[in-house]
Amino acid sequence: MSRIGKKAVPVPAGVTAEIAGQAVNVKGPKGALSFNVHDLVEVTKGEDGVSVKPRDESKQARSLWGMSRTMISNLMVGVSKGFEKKLEINGVGYKAALNGKTLTLSLGYSHDILFPVPEGITIQVLGPKQDQIIVSGIDKQQVGQVAAEIREWRGPEPYKGKGVKYSTEKIFRKEGKKK
Repeated sequence: MSRIGKKAVPVPAGVTAEIAGQAVNVKGPKGALSFNVHDLVEVTKGEDGVSVKPRDESKQARSLWGMSRTMISNLMVGVSKGFEKKLEINGVGYKAALNGKTLTLSLGYSHDILFPVPEGITIQVLGPKQDQIIVSGIDKQQVGQVAAEIREWRGPEPYKGKGVKYSTEKIFRKEGKKK
């Protein structure tokens, strides 16, 4: 039994949720999102919010039950509050700049990296040395994907800690060569 799936997803104030067949459409102050639930899972709307339950007791239906509830919960949070990921840039001369809808990264390569900002995502560059990046948006998957793509250009290395890392990430540091 899914402990997560048993709980109904509450609908926050200012958010409307509609169920049309297997599609869940959510509108809020930040925008609108939708999610198509798998056929093995049944979705209903009640007084306590949106409820999800499996149609049968197969292993796949039980697996999709909790995942579907979490996806619907992410829709509710996204259209009401939004999601954000914070990145930090460490290294001498490493910095970021935002030029319109293009993020320019200087990460020690012979050229600057031009990263086009996708639709639905906002990026802010903060800090006195322009070494902090905040990626925000209403779709949790898209925010995480954009942050991972930025980090992929130069991930943190274990000796000096140079590169792009998440603000919550801890880097396992290695000791250098000894004589």
